[in-house]
Amino acid sequence: MDGLERDLAGRLHVISVDIHDPVGRQVGGQFGLEFTPSYVLFDSEGREIWRKVGVLRADEVTGRLRP
Repeated sequence: MDGLERDLAGRLHVISVDIHDPVGRQVGGQFGLEFTPSYVLFDSEGREIWRKVGVLRADEVTGRLRP
């Protein structure tokens, strides 16, 4: 994820949540994160546009981003 964020600087911000931490559990609960790893992609308005649980390939994310 670090490399993806670096390659897409200005277009993508990566935020990691540790659901084993009390605050992370609260945030995870708000977004329905029940399994790890879970990935959620939001648009610039904060609307969820894509979600995936499990192994993630970089092209799965880049393919969801608008030019």
